[in-house]
Amino acid sequence: MEKRTFLKTGLFLGIAAAGSSILKACQNAAKPEKAVENADEKAALPPPEKRRSGPFTLPELGYGFDALEPHIDKMTMEIHHDKHHNGYVTKLNAAIEGTEYADYELNDILARVSADDKQKNIRNNAGGHWNHSQFWLSMTPGGANAPSGDLASSINQSFESFDKFKEQFSAASKGVFGSGWGWLCVGSDKKLFITSTPNQDNPLMSNIAKATGTPILGLDVWEHAYYLHYQNKRADYVDAFFNVINWDVVAERFKAAM
Repeated sequence: MEKRTFLKTGLFLGIAAAGSSILKACQNAAKPEKAVENADEKAALPPPEKRRSGPFTLPELGYGFDALEPHIDKMTMEIHHDKHHNGYVTKLNAAIEGTEYADYELNDILARVSADDKQKNIRNNAGGHWNHSQFWLSMTPGGANAPSGDLASSINQSFESFDKFKEQFSAASKGVFGSGWGWLCVGSDKKLFITSTPNQDNPLMSNIAKATGTPILGLDVWEHAYYLHYQNKRADYVDAFFNVINWDVVAERFKAAM
């Protein structure tokens, strides 16, 4: 090879190599750094210190199946409690067997459960058990028509008035698409807020719920909660619910959450 040809070839290869390095560097610079895996997820909670010594059980209703009539009928209450709620308890005990949640308290399960398909049965049945347990206690025959004391003051502060609260809570409950719950909650800022959840989710599920907090009042708007008496008239059922709310229990929950 002639000297001149050799020099030209060497120069060309050098330029090509340099160009390749520059192109590669530019491509690497254009690529965003890989995000830290699960960086936006909440840190996993450590195992709880308190443990259960036995299986979950169905709580007593606390009043007769007919006690809330005419607002909620006897047959609905009997089926809802003895069949639906009992089903959640039975399935929850089976779902957690052999898992890390096997001896966790219910609230500890809710705080840790995720949207992973592998935890679907635990999520649905733990939520179903917790939601219904609070629901029965949220109602009473012949209770007060409105809250009083600190709870009433907080409702007025958060929603302008009790009537405005009723409007917003009713709208959230009536507006659930399909099955779910309407909720009044205390947030981390100690202020009241209204939200809703699908299926048996609730605001204690910090890895799942769109708005998290401590529920102090929940309304079941699954069809099994009202269809025998109200058929497809969910709005009438939601309106009737305000005649049976146990505001004393709701006030106790509010105080405990503050």
